[in-house]
Amino acid sequence: MHPDVAADLAELDTTLKTVESVLDVDELRRRIDELEHQAADPELWNDQEHAQQVTSELSHAQGELRRVEDLRRRLDDLPVLYELAEEEEGEARTAALAEADADRAALHTDVEAMEVRTLLSGRYDQRDALVNIRSGAGGVDAADWAEMLMRMYVRWAEKHGYRVEVYDTSYAEEAGIKSATFAVQTPYAYGTLSVEQGTHRLVRISPFDNQGRRQTSFAEVEVLPVVETTDHIDVPETDIRVDVYRSSGPGGQSVNTTDSAVRITHLPTGIVVTCQNEKSQLQNKVAAMKVLQAKLLERKRQEERAAMDELGAGGNASWGNQMRSYVLHPYQMVKDLRTEYEVNNPTAVLDGEIDGFIESGIRWRMAADPS
Repeated sequence: MHPDVAADLAELDTTLKTVESVLDVDELRRRIDELEHQAADPELWNDQEHAQQVTSELSHAQGELRRVEDLRRRLDDLPVLYELAEEEEGEARTAALAEADADRAALHTDVEAMEVRTLLSGRYDQRDALVNIRSGAGGVDAADWAEMLMRMYVRWAEKHGYRVEVYDTSYAEEAGIKSATFAVQTPYAYGTLSVEQGTHRLVRISPFDNQGRRQTSFAEVEVLPVVETTDHIDVPETDIRVDVYRSSGPGGQSVNTTDSAVRITHLPTGIVVTCQNEKSQLQNKVAAMKVLQAKLLERKRQEERAAMDELGAGGNASWGNQMRSYVLHPYQMVKDLRTEYEVNNPTAVLDGEIDGFIESGIRWRMAADPS
């Protein structure tokens, strides 16, 4: 085996051992065994919410163990692949070495991705994520852009097998959406997607401009951790006003015959949330309260962070502003303005291929604010 290849495999082994140590593979196996026993209990589903927490944690833990065990197996197989390649001659040897090199490059990517996951150790990182997307400056193009962003995140979640629950979609008159709120339900969704928060900028030839002029549009992405019962976010009934109205789809279509959509206004702060995608008024109110509680939790976190900053605990609190440009014309590029990470295939990015941006964002945030 070439010395450079041997050195690279040794480096991969060191990184993977660090990942295995942080994940604590033995403890992970013990936790999976414990959760499997809980999941096998027929009385578990008497408490639906607890049952879903157990099955979700079990699925996540099994996935993590499967991923890290697969990485270890692939790394152990690589020296054998190189030995077999070197036993070949001529073109067969060249082809076998090229295949081993390709496997090694792919393993590098996957080990680095797993290493990034181990950096998610924030207080709320393991929570589900609540994502709000709002169209900004740019008129109908911005509304269309907001809908493109929503599709990008939903496609990303689908590619990973994560469940998405849409709480509210406010459609614009001509095309696109004014805003949307949806949850991505998988452990560590918040820690993963929190680096997507900020202003996303699109430059393209407007499909809505009959003169074919270039248009710059903006949309805002907000990512919040889903509230759990341990958060103590109390919202007295006297602090809210609940309004009900009829749900509507794009262009006024699919109008419900009952007032099932719900708008909740939090009187002390002026925060307004809506939900219209559930079948009943009660379900919409429950979903809207989840969104309100998440916003109040985030407000509380920001106040605590501001107080810490005043005491000198510091950190960069402004990292979530304008953060990524998507250029479709006059050239093709998506570039993160914080990390300098860029891709020359906007079509793939807008179809959900955003893991590279997320991973570089997590590394950037850890370097900028290790606390």
